[in-house]
Amino acid sequence: MNGMLYPELYKSLEAARWNMEKDIPWEQFDNTLLSEEQARTIKMNAITEWAALPATEMFLRDHRDDSDFSAFISVWFFEEQKHSLVLMEYLRRFRPWLVPTEEELHAVRFPFDPAPPLETLMLHFCGEIRLNHWYRRAAQWHTEPVIKRIYETISRDEARHGGAYLRYMKKAMVHCGDTARAAFAKIGVLMASARRTDKPLHPTNLHVNKDLFPKDTVQSKLPDPEWLEHWLDEQIKFDDGWEKKVIERILHNLSLLFERTFTTARDLNRYRKEVTSHLTVSKTTVGVPINAQG
Repeated sequence: MNGMLYPELYKSLEAARWNMEKDIPWEQFDNTLLSEEQARTIKMNAITEWAALPATEMFLRDHRDDSDFSAFISVWFFEEQKHSLVLMEYLRRFRPWLVPTEEELHAVRFPFDPAPPLETLMLHFCGEIRLNHWYRRAAQWHTEPVIKRIYETISRDEARHGGAYLRYMKKAMVHCGDTARAAFAKIGVLMASARRTDKPLHPTNLHVNKDLFPKDTVQSKLPDPEWLEHWLDEQIKFDDGWEKKVIERILHNLSLLFERTFTTARDLNRYRKEVTSHLTVSKTTVGVPINAQG
């Protein structure tokens, strides 16, 4: 199909798909091992996962020229909404008073400003890596066996999604060359420098609508906007050791993608400058000054 990735990705994701009734051991639930504090974090994660809805609307708008990627988003959207659904199903069965209301879910559906598609692609690739590690850590923090299994299950989905995004990044490099490399390296430097920032660097925590600023992040729309930092720092204790794992994974994948070795964000930033200088030279060569005003 002319190099389309969607048919193959659909097949591989379908083969790995889990069944909410058969693959989650609901019968193993132990009420004595779930605290109200833990249950509230499940509610917040369920609402956060619902934000795949506005993200999908953004992807389809900004990738109008890429039907292959847009088709893949149908699978991504289905699986992300399923994450929200399985967390809500857990609450419906065992903590029904904490099930998010339709209004709480709808609050995270707001328009994202248009953004450069290549940078958005890289941002979500890094976001999947980060979520994989957050959920793995959450599975360790929780003591109740069913929710542990749920977090382990959805963390594996996030890893597979990251792999799919990486395939589209490789394809973009074939079509866009250094423009794609520069965009991916730029976001990669930002994401691999996460320990220097105050806020967790994940798509749900970034500002996406200037007209709504400062309440233009998914997290700002939650019933408790401060929840994410508290969950990471005080509850699942996503410390420097775990952050290091995220950064190493991002740098490892970019090393494979760019066929260079990056062990630090500084290494990647040097590469970014190198690629950007190539772009500057090529634009100047064809008579388009890099800082030309429109």
